[in-house]
Amino acid sequence: MEDIRVVGLAKAFGKVRAVDDVSFDVAAGSIVSLLGPSGCGKTTTLRLVAGLETPDAGEVYVGTRLLTSAARGVFLPPEKRRMGMVFQSYAIWPHMTVFENIAFPLRAQRVPAREIRERVMATLGSLGLEGFEDRPAPLLSGGQQQRVALGRALVANPDVLLLDEPFSNLDARLREEMRLELKDVQARVGVTTLFVTHDQTEAMILSDRVLVMNAGRIAQDGEPQEVYERPRTRFIMDFLGQVNHVNARIGHGADGACVARLEDIDGAEVPLPADAAWQHGDAVVLAFRPTDVEVGPASLDGPWHGVIQSTVYLGERVEYIVKIGAARIRAFGVVTERLSKGVPVRLHIPAHAIRAWRR
Repeated sequence: MEDIRVVGLAKAFGKVRAVDDVSFDVAAGSIVSLLGPSGCGKTTTLRLVAGLETPDAGEVYVGTRLLTSAARGVFLPPEKRRMGMVFQSYAIWPHMTVFENIAFPLRAQRVPAREIRERVMATLGSLGLEGFEDRPAPLLSGGQQQRVALGRALVANPDVLLLDEPFSNLDARLREEMRLELKDVQARVGVTTLFVTHDQTEAMILSDRVLVMNAGRIAQDGEPQEVYERPRTRFIMDFLGQVNHVNARIGHGADGACVARLEDIDGAEVPLPADAAWQHGDAVVLAFRPTDVEVGPASLDGPWHGVIQSTVYLGERVEYIVKIGAARIRAFGVVTERLSKGVPVRLHIPAHAIRAWRR
């Protein structure tokens, strides 16, 4: 196992800075995800690590080996980096059998035929593809083709595994299965893995650390729970799941404490933690997740009184849209206590779940 170290990577295409001074580490044996929307620079970063793009600046190390240095003129070609890569399109060869596809990198390295067979068959076993070795690749399902692509990347015992949105072409059920399967295989093999995805659920399930990217830069780096529960910016919070937004202005209550006066809900005030950054009259947006909203009887005290405008049954839970003044708040409830449209309710939103961002 080897670690990855990326220092100051930059890459521009014309006037667009696709990757802008990106630095991060991936500990040996861990999985780190580059997460972000389309065009944020995550795939370009992966391709710079793989040697499929040359950087304008920066360095890439795997263990003690320097693979890329723009300043020193070092650039090791992809085939010499000892990396396995799985692409979004699988990129398996349709004219080859499963065995031939997985064996391809070993034959390119001129590994003896007996060793090739042993390693390919062991890889097939670890991926649940025993008995498929003679099957033509086009006759496989999407999930089976993805496993073949993963097997081809792993069979040569790479120092690093690179994954570029490998599950995006699978249906929802197969995506879920392959996420768990990849996590299991990676844990058994112990290969250091850099994973690119725009799917926040995928990143949360698979990763030891998540690097959220935006506009070519790393916006936040942390463990999945930390990034989700303590986002540094409004962009990060909005990107990582569903969010309610309510406009407000900073004020002070009767006791002098900092409050947010809700513009969309006349007369309502929400206490906020004391923060020297806020000034009286500052325009803010309050953000909180539907999963943090508790729907209760209208008889309870509090500022969040409204009426259920719609309900949607989602199987494991019910989604409510609650109208409070000019605001519409999304909340979740349990199926066994489903409420009807038009019912007055009061929402409870814990103070720690509300974040204020400057407008």
